[in-house]
Amino acid sequence: MIGKLKGVVDSYGEDFVILDVHGVGYVVHCSARTLQRLPPIGEAAELAIETHVREDMIRLYGFRADAEREWFRLLQTVQGVGTRVALGVLSVMEPGDLATAIATGDKGAVARAPGVGPRLAARLVAELKDKAPAFSAIDPALIQLTGAVEDNTAPQPVADAISALVNLGYAQVQASAAVAAALKGAGEGAAAMEAKTLIRLGLRELAR
Repeated sequence: MIGKLKGVVDSYGEDFVILDVHGVGYVVHCSARTLQRLPPIGEAAELAIETHVREDMIRLYGFRADAEREWFRLLQTVQGVGTRVALGVLSVMEPGDLATAIATGDKGAVARAPGVGPRLAARLVAELKDKAPAFSAIDPALIQLTGAVEDNTAPQPVADAISALVNLGYAQVQASAAVAAALKGAGEGAAAMEAKTLIRLGLRELAR
């Protein structure tokens, strides 16, 4: 198994790079984001590698960082996601952004990837939500809050404040993050806050 390749960029294809390692050219399939960030032909490059072996072929997939490779693996644990869809997701989202989107239930962000419709996006969020926080720097309080809103278990003032911010044009994850920050800043007084106060404080957070 090949876990890493370090060599010179020989050429590029539509979805792959040929990496020359001591005279041997390895065809490495990558996300569009990874290909865009590799150096020009003739310069040195290093990629973390995921090797897929089948009866009729061996295919290499390359990543700029181990976190990207780990998400490539995680995405494929969900039914309906193969290598092409996994690379498509990583082509439009950084690993950290993907982790945040899944952790906060932002199905719309995940659905922007090619080959991922609303139904598959919902499945990805549902099945990977518990694993995503390990890859994200997001505040655990925000993850807890978004989960409560989605499950309709959040206090009514909190749900109303988030809904109001969404109606003002903010994305669900932005509204949730702003309200979570407002609640955190209020400390012990958070439980008694009314929706209108949360909206005002949330708007202040969004304006920063």
